[in-house]
Amino acid sequence: MGRRRTDLLIEWPIDEAQGLLGPLQRVVLELKIVHKSLEATLHEGLAQTAQYADHCGADEAHLIVFDRRPGIPWDDKIWQRTEQVGSRTVGVWGM
Repeated sequence: MGRRRTDLLIEWPIDEAQGLLGPLQRVVLELKIVHKSLEATLHEGLAQTAQYADHCGADEAHLIVFDRRPGIPWDDKIWQRTEQVGSRTVGVWGM
């Protein structure tokens, strides 16, 4: 929506199994739709995701890219990899 906020921040106690409220684990999920090109979407999305994760002290960061372009086979739309943005590792998922 152009507000420069993360799409989803998940927080939960790490030590939940023992019934104790421990430190929070934070995961940032940023969602993008391919508009111009996949490369441009990844470039912008990776920087934005890493910035959000650094800002909130997230343990994990993931960028999920939806490719709705016609004519692209599903085998080319579905993929997963990791990218390094500075010192942050970002999981990147194509759908």
